[in-house]
Amino acid sequence: MKRLLFPALAGALLAMSGAAFADTPVQAVTDLNVRAGPGPQYPVVGVLAAGQSATLNGCIEGSKWCTIAEAGGKGWVYSDYVTGDFGGSRVVVTRRPADAGIAVVAPPTDDVYTTDTYTGAIVSNDDAIESIGRPPAEVGTYVTEHRVDPVYLDGEVVTGATLPDTVELREIPDYRYRYVYVNNQPALVDPGTRRIVYVIR
Repeated sequence: MKRLLFPALAGALLAMSGAAFADTPVQAVTDLNVRAGPGPQYPVVGVLAAGQSATLNGCIEGSKWCTIAEAGGKGWVYSDYVTGDFGGSRVVVTRRPADAGIAVVAPPTDDVYTTDTYTGAIVSNDDAIESIGRPPAEVGTYVTEHRVDPVYLDGEVVTGATLPDTVELREIPDYRYRYVYVNNQPALVDPGTRRIVYVIR
């Protein structure tokens, strides 16, 4: 898959608090949205492709949102889907050791930042699934032309993640998968497993 670089965002990253920490190289385990701020309510400014590297600058205390920098710019990612080398082992950032030395960054003070907009949570899965590949053009057109109100869930929209039963899945004529707008991102979902099989970008 083509690597997608994300543009620079002025002021997207906040100064680290406390002592200086070393930046940590990380890699995306799946195609991952890069957002303008720490939460699904912020716009997507790019994609960190599966296997693509970036530099982790820090994470909000008690949150899974972390700031990264890459040659194409800076932004925020959900750390369930990035790994780093901690103590000689590659570990998902949210499962890093307590003494990993990741800097703590303060959350934004803008009006967009909130943790009260979620109606549930996206469940990340350790067992990866293959994306179905690009769907037929008419499927993408249907989803775009029949946009529905987004559901905001704690987490990020990635292939393989599971949606809670409370999220209504919409039918697509003559197509096996359903669709939904989660965190303002359209995605195709297997109605049997409720797992995301493709993220429409």
